Amino acid sequence: MNLNLDKKYALVCGSTAGIGKATAMLLAEEGAIVTLIARNENKLKAVLSSLPNPDLHDYIVADFANPDHLKDKLNAYIETKHGFHILVNNTGGPAGGPIISATLSAFESAFTQHLKCNHILVQTLTPFMKTAGYGRIINVISTSVKQPLDGLGVSNTIRGAVASWSKTLANELGPFGITVNNVLPGATDTERLSEIIKNKSDKSGLTEEDTATAMKNAIPAKRFAKPEETAAAITFLASEQAAYINGVNLPVDGGRTKSL
Repeated sequence: MNLNLDKKYALVCGSTAGIGKATAMLLAEEGAIVTLIARNENKLKAVLSSLPNPDLHDYIVADFANPDHLKDKLNAYIETKHGFHILVNNTGGPAGGPIISATLSAFESAFTQHLKCNHILVQTLTPFMKTAGYGRIINVISTSVKQPLDGLGVSNTIRGAVASWSKTLANELGPFGITVNNVLPGATDTERLSEIIKNKSDKSGLTEEDTATAMKNAIPAKRFAKPEETAAAITFLASEQAAYINGVNLPVDGGRTKSL
């Protein structure tokens, strides 16, 4: 299948590791011109150099803890270079822990980094998408929007807010040839998963290996996902072939989520 991403400009958030990095790589392989965005310039440079035809691609240094700074960086980039047909919203998840003990600042920080920054990105990028008659907004969130995950209280709350925001946007932007969809990764072999395993291990007294085995046994596929598998779903949703898929939550979780 030809995904027809040639000459499509893509902005991939959180693209220095994990799912974001794998997505940037696959989009570039499919012909998209990719701009990476994250806060660590050295890591951005390293990923940029690993992309196919690295001279075609670019990066933006921005910290999602500072929405105003992000907005300024985006506006400056678009004014001097180009807009984007594809936006992949992808930000590292909030720290784990029971919701009853979560601080207000933890909710505020997660709301800023996920929903507020996502909103700034969409507001800034949609004028170009409307003019082009082509837009793909893919939000990488979590299966917790279907089934809350134990020990991830703040994440469950904020991810749910992002999912509802996304569905509302899908209805509003559909007439302009812009789709808005959510990809819901399950347990994926990333640094984030390693942190979750360590936290579970510390609390349960099991070894990290036994903790990981127990988590795999709860998944019908009996393994963790590779970042590239989630990236493949994102890349398809970014393509012309996915033009009639809009406003959905797509789990990529090996069958772990028990709801439809």
